[in-house]
Parts: sequence; C-alpha cells; structure tokens
Amino acid sequence: MGQSRRDFIKKAGAGIGLFTILPREVMGKMGGDNKFVAPSDQMTRGIIGVGGIGMSKHHFASDERCRLVAVCDVDQKHLDRALKAGQERFGTKLQAYHDWRDLVYDPNVDIVHIATPSHWHGLMAIESARSGKDIFCEKPMTRTIGEGQKVVKAVHDYGRIFRLDTWFRFKDTFYGLGTTVEPLKKLVSSGLLGWPLTVRISGATGFAWKFYWTGRENLIPQPIPAELDYDMWLGPAPYKPYHPHRVHQTFRGYWDYESGGLGDMGQHYIDPVQYILGKDDTFPVKVEVDAPQQHPDAVGIWRSITYTYEDGCKIILEGEGFESKGKVPYIEGPKGKVYKGFECTIPNIMDKLAELPDPEPRQVDFLDCVKNRQHFALDEIIGHHSCTVVNMGSCALRLGRTLHFDPATQKFIGDDAANLLINQPMRAPWASMI
Repeated sequence: MGQSRRDFIKKAGAGIGLFTILPREVMGKMGGDNKFVAPSDQMTRGIIGVGGIGMSKHHFASDERCRLVAVCDVDQKHLDRALKAGQERFGTKLQAYHDWRDLVYDPNVDIVHIATPSHWHGLMAIESARSGKDIFCEKPMTRTIGEGQKVVKAVHDYGRIFRLDTWFRFKDTFYGLGTTVEPLKKLVSSGLLGWPLTVRISGATGFAWKFYWTGRENLIPQPIPAELDYDMWLGPAPYKPYHPHRVHQTFRGYWDYESGGLGDMGQHYIDPVQYILGKDDTFPVKVEVDAPQQHPDAVGIWRSITYTYEDGCKIILEGEGFESKGKVPYIEGPKGKVYKGFECTIPNIMDKLAELPDPEPRQVDFLDCVKNRQHFALDEIIGHHSCTVVNMGSCALRLGRTLHFDPATQKFIGDDAANLLINQPMRAPWASMI
C-alpha cells in the first residue's frame, strides 16, 4: 500500500518538474535584506499534525531560510484552521493533506516536521528517511525501544539529518534550576562533586507539571465526530472504540499512544541529564519502580522511578507523594550537592567554574545542519538513548517490577515479557512499513 503510493507521487512529481516553467517570483523570494533567495537556498517544510504543538508560533512559521509549504492532519477542523492561518500569516495557500504519506512523498517538501501523537513518530520518521526527507521530530522520539532502533538505522541508511525537538541540553534555562546546562556540565566534568552522582528530578524542578496526565478506565464508546478519521488517527495502534479522551490533548493517558506524563515530559528532563553525566552513548542497566499496579489500557500514577547506570550513577524521578518533601538536591555526589537555583555546597563554586574550560561546541542550528549535512546536537542516536531511558521506565511501570537492561544488546535480561514490549505489534498495513 505504502509502496504504490510512493511510486505514484514520485512519478507525478518528476513529471511536473520536467514540464513546468515557473516565474522567478514563484521559484524564489526576497530575503530579509531584500536580496533574492533562490529556491536552491531556501528549504521547504511540511508539518504532520496541526492540532497542538504543530500550530505553535515557533513551528508554524516561514522565513527566508525555510518556507512552510504543506500541512497534514486527520481532523478536518485542524486542517482547516491551519490553512486559514497559513493564508493570514504568509499570504499563501498551503498544500493540505489528509494522508501523511502524501506529504512525506511530496517532492516540494525538504523537511518533515512530525508533530503527531507519539505512536506515529517512529513509523513516520522511518518513511520520511526512505523518501529522502530530513526530519524534525517532537518528543518523545518513539513510543518503544524497538522503534527507536529502527529510526536510527533508517536515518543512517538513507543519509538523512534528524533533530529531536527538546532543547534544554543546549539552550534556555533548565527547568527550575535557574541556570542553563553548561555550568552543570562543567561542574560534573570537573569531578568536584565526586563520583558516582545521583540526579533527582522532583517537584522542585517542575516535573509534577504534567504528572497527572493519566487515562480513564472503562470508557464508554462514543460516536466518532464527522471531521475525524479515527481509524487513521489510530494507525498502527490496536483498535479501541472511540472516546474523546483517547485523542487529541488527552491521548497521552493511554499506553497504546504514550505513557502519560512520563512520556510527555520525561525526555525533556532526562535528555539534559544524559548530557550532563556523559551518558549519551550508553543506557542504564537497571530500572526500579514504586507504583500501584497499572491498568492494561489507562496509564496511572506512580511514586518513583529509579535508573541505575553501570558505574553507579542514578537518575531518580519523583512522582506522587514527593511534592512536599521540601529542599532536595538536584545533583548529589560524595563531595558536594547542587540545589535549585544552582545553589552549591562547594564554596566559591562560580569562581572555580570560571577557571574551567567550556564544554565542546555543538551544532545547534538545524537548518545549517541540513544545508551542510552535519549531525545536529540532538540527533537520532542521542535522542534514541535518552528516549530509551523513558521507555525503560514505561516498561517497568506496565509490568510492575524491576528490570535489568543490557546496553550492548538493548534488551532486558532474563525477562521475556519485558522484551515483548521492545517491539510491539502494529496493525496492518502499517506493520509492513517499519
């Protein structure tokens, strides 16, 4: 099914390219300095999913470097809103698609922005790579560990540029700490805190923001709205009768699509920690959970998730029951602690850090990376590592037990049920595309 669609679109696009002559003002545009921007210098982008983050001011945008040309959504109301916004903001009619494959194989699109529910991320990223597109993907990178492995392979095999859209490892004040990650990276790398380290992601750092994004049990089936293609919304996920709480803003509360607040916010918090601790090339070896038994469909609450690395470093996610514990360190080592606001128990810490070398520079301009074919600072490999940490926690929560993980094989040790969650079944025809 996907192959025939690709062949059709590629052949149609080739025909248009051969026989259509367009005027200069259509083929290019004027840049901010009133210099003509040739089409070869201006990239194009299409967004899949315009019901939420895809419509944000930061993402729903065009400029002289990259022009938004296409949008796709399975909800007609979302699509109509995006088309109207495109006309009002850019004075142009965006190409509208109902089926995301049409956007992915549109020859006029250079970059595919995946802003859909998480159960689509892996499949869409893989197919985008196959189509020769570069990829801008919202977090979490994938819903399962196995999907992440396949995305890494596809991006590598097809020579594409990938960016995961969580940015706290390289810009902006990190959640609740009153600092960017650079001073923390310098401090940890210096050894002044000692080793191993424990990082505690608690309510003090804002982690409780979406903690209660949970599901509802025993949903009563409802009529499917006329504007929504629910079967396409489900896509590779198991069929479940429609209920409005399953889709759009509340989909995260169901295991088939994400893992609640852990899936939604976990990579935002864990990815910078992987960078700070120097763990971008590895995974924890153990994950422990303190949580009630989870419902098989609806994501529930949990009290804590603890990850342990081979060298003894730990990441502790604190959930229900920890919000009022008071002052707790964010990073703690044998020789010192760091609290919210970058308060450190080591005297004159800022003076000491000023004498240390800065972290190595990273490529943080995605469009430059696309143009120059360079890896982005948070590419598919690094993104897969931090997303795997999230998905390890999801697996442990669903099974309600401690899991041991082999970083070399990326499999759980001695737990068949956990390994079944690494690669979860997909509905036809989507299973054949991944």
